[in-house]
Amino acid sequence: MTDMALLDLNKLTTDLSSTWAGYLRDWDRTLRAGNYPETTRYNYLLAAAQLARYLAEHSPDPDAADAAEDPTEVTRGHAEAFQAWMIETRSASTALNKHKGLQQFFKWLLTEEDIDRSPMDRVRQPKTPQKLIPIIRDEDTKKLLDACKGKTFPHLRDEAIIRLYYNTGARLSEVGNLLLDDVDLNTESVHYHGKGAKDRRVRFGPKTARAISRYLRARGKHKGSELPDLWLADRGGRRLAANGIKIRLKRLGLAAGVANVHAHRWRHNFAHEWKRAGGNTGDLMLLLGWTSEDMPRHYGASAAAERAQEIQVQLGIGEGV
Repeated sequence: MTDMALLDLNKLTTDLSSTWAGYLRDWDRTLRAGNYPETTRYNYLLAAAQLARYLAEHSPDPDAADAAEDPTEVTRGHAEAFQAWMIETRSASTALNKHKGLQQFFKWLLTEEDIDRSPMDRVRQPKTPQKLIPIIRDEDTKKLLDACKGKTFPHLRDEAIIRLYYNTGARLSEVGNLLLDDVDLNTESVHYHGKGAKDRRVRFGPKTARAISRYLRARGKHKGSELPDLWLADRGGRRLAANGIKIRLKRLGLAAGVANVHAHRWRHNFAHEWKRAGGNTGDLMLLLGWTSEDMPRHYGASAAAERAQEIQVQLGIGEGV
């Protein structure tokens, strides 16, 4: 199974004015020159395109027509109205995502010297509610691994994939894009190619090493074994890409009776358990490829809340009646 192209610039700019479409095309060229990942480029460009469509189709401002034709006419009021509309029609977290994308777009327009000041300068980020981190419990992981028991090629491959996610907390794409040369069984480690071209090497445990070894032996006899990619599809001698792994995990979840199975839940679980055990924040950032402390701080709060709940149960607080 192969990945479909995420970013179709013609589709993204459909129905936009030629001026908006031209700016987005030129901005994408700059993003590509900066080696931004396709997912980042897509999210940035989508935010700008959605602002343009909002101005053309939904904005109540009488002067929005000019901004709908030309992004250099966008004002702070237009940006705030769009952000409020996103909160009302989508969610605060989606609005925050758009806010960050538009900050980058207008920052680029500044460097192009097409505007003197970004309309995002004084637009505050929307406050987002603190949500519980969606982790996956060990008993659910065991159910999924039980569903992989067997000696067929898919069974061996799927167990190796699940154990890597569980044991290393990697992103979907980091495991999905692994090459054969990225795995070193001598040191029991894997070389991940992270976001923003930030590479890191992460150790894994003996159970994961055994699962990978068993998979590699089966892979050597499988059609497509000459490919450089680590993961191969069931049939056809093709690579199993990240999107194929995503679909496979969902199917395994259905078979095992585990809802909402996706790779990021193991990443959440890894960070949650690390903080719950009192692990060092800096080490966690290195292991998971984070450059900001916002994420580990979030997981720290979640782990602290769980520890507090355990203490509450042990003390019998709230059960005195």
